[in-house]
Parts: sequence; C-alpha cells; structure tokens
Amino acid sequence: MSTPSDPRRAPADVTERIPAPVTERIHVGETAGRAIDPRRTSRQPRHPAAAPRTDLPGERSEGASAAYRIEGGDPKAPVPLVTVVLPCFNEAEHVLAEVERIGAALDASEFDYEILAIDDASTDDTLAVLRSALPHHRHLRVLPFRRNGGSGTARRIGTQLARGDIVVWTDADMTYENDRIPELVRMLVEDPSYDQVVAARTTEEGTHKWARVPAKWFIRKVAERLTKTRIPDLNSGLRAFRREVSLPYLRLLPAGFSCVTTLTIAFLSNQHDIRYVETRYAKRAGQSKFHFVHDAYRYILQVLRMVMYFDPLRVLMPVALWLLGIGAVKAVVDLVRYQTPYLANNTVLLVVTGLTIASLALLADLVVRSRDGV
Repeated sequence: MSTPSDPRRAPADVTERIPAPVTERIHVGETAGRAIDPRRTSRQPRHPAAAPRTDLPGERSEGASAAYRIEGGDPKAPVPLVTVVLPCFNEAEHVLAEVERIGAALDASEFDYEILAIDDASTDDTLAVLRSALPHHRHLRVLPFRRNGGSGTARRIGTQLARGDIVVWTDADMTYENDRIPELVRMLVEDPSYDQVVAARTTEEGTHKWARVPAKWFIRKVAERLTKTRIPDLNSGLRAFRREVSLPYLRLLPAGFSCVTTLTIAFLSNQHDIRYVETRYAKRAGQSKFHFVHDAYRYILQVLRMVMYFDPLRVLMPVALWLLGIGAVKAVVDLVRYQTPYLANNTVLLVVTGLTIASLALLADLVVRSRDGV
C-alpha cells in the first residue's frame, strides 16, 4: 500500500538542484587573531611565473603614501614578488656598489623585484647618491627620513611599505653576500613550509671581535634555551621572509640593531619555521654604528622581553621554583637546627619571594593567553 506523500517534502529532483551552502574561507591568521593584510585573497605566495598583479596601487595605501614620500619607481608597474629593504645611514661611499650588486643578482634571476633604499637621515651624501642612481635603476625606490630612527625603524617601515610578497632585509655596508639573495628567495618559493630563510654567518668580522664573539654566543644560548630551538645565527642582517607572516610582529620591533633578533624570536615563538643557510661575512665598509656595551645590553633585554611576551612561564617559573626549592630545604634545616617550629627570616623571605614570582608568572601567562592578537 502506498503512503500519501508529505507536501512539506521537496521532490528528489528539486532537492538535487539546491546548491551546496557557501563556505567562507578563513585564514589561519584570522583564527589566531592576527593582523591580515587586506590586499591578500590567499595565504599561498604568488609564484613568480604567475600573471602580474594589478590589484594594488603604487603605494600600500593612501595613508602610507601621504606619510612617506617615496621617490622613484613606476606606480603603474606590476607588483613585484620581492622587495629588498635596504637601510642606509652614512653609506655614501659604497651604497651605489651595493645597490648594483643586489640588482645584478636579481636581474639574473627569475624574480621580479624592487629595492627600497631608506636613507635614515644620513649626514653625508648618501641620499644624493641614491637620488642620482634613480634614473639608471628602474627597480630602485628611495625613501628619505627627516629624522634618524634607527635600523629597526627603517626595516619596520620598509616592510610595511613593501609591495612584494617576499621581503628581504640586508645591510648596505658590503658585509653580506647579497648576490645570494635570489637563492634565499627561491627557497621560500619552492618550499611553502618555511616562512623565513636566514643567512647564518660562519665568521665574525665586526669591531670589538674579542668581546662580540663570547657575548653573542651567550645571548644566542639564552635564546636557544628560552625558545627550545637551535639558532645558528640569532642576529644576522641578511634574511628573506614572507611579508604577510611578519605583519603582526612589526609593531614589536625595536628601533635599533636588535630588530633582527626580535623577528627571529617572534617567528620561533609562534611556530613559524626558519631555515638557516651558511654564509660568509666580510669586513664592513665604512665606520661601524655598533656600540658593544650599549647594544649587547639591549640584545639581552630584547631576548628576555620577547620570550616574556610570548611565554612568560619559561622565564619566571624556573626562578620561582628554584627559590621555593631552596626555601623548602632551608626550612627543613631550620627545623632540625632549632628543634622548634621556627623559621629564619631569610627562609621566609625565600619562600615568599618564590610564591610572589610564581604568582606573577601565572598572571602574566593568563594575560598572554587572553590577549586578542599576537
């Protein structure tokens, strides 16, 4: 016997014609509360052989172009894959040679690129040299600063204004093998699992070498201990990374040399894979801007600050547990020594200090985990 059909039920052929619900693609960064570049429509990097993108103006935004006056370059040119950010401060004697070396290496590669040279309010003819090179280097763009902001500020602003999907940081002092920049970029293009490639120096040729080598070794070991990652070179100035991944961490960069250290620790603390490639390090051209005592002190503080920012328990809790352990042992010694329920003042101080630091560690960890964004 056939049963009467339910008038509320749609026929089979009608049901088949109902389109599947539209699902919205969510970026990984959005689920983690990270800043997403509004120009992006996909997490995957653009392949160099892909058609030139024309979805961007010459500058990042109207606000960026109004705040920073970039000279040179064609605003209507296709968006490049690579942006080389080159901070320059009193590098007039050799900055042109560095620009030509970078340009020659990238011209011989398969990548379209731009060189964003940032004059950090140089007191010599660096800006004049860069401006004179604009007519002869179509990939060169120059951003002059009115006030000296430091290499970290130059790299941060340069990355924000970069048009390429891959950003390269390097120096203009002839120390790094900048002719290997295409090699670093190629590693990111061919292996999407890496978000940064760092040129790890095998030698130290800077000033105060007798003091820099042990100091950098100690700071690097502290960073390795706190991040639980082997770091061949913590503060190499030659590196290539995906701009989209770096955007949430740019606001954490300090103004000085330790900005490269900050970017390394920020990536490692957030499970972004970094690949290291050995490279030679030459003696710099010109005068070094590195001040050993001041900059080494800032390096140590920056390492501790960054790990505290992402994982405060790793810094504070070991200290608290050591104090509590020593206080507990001291309490047992006091009880045996005095044969009465008496604790010495220093014993009480050890225990209270340990509890206070442990409480601060837990509170800091709670703040980190409840923070919206990076």
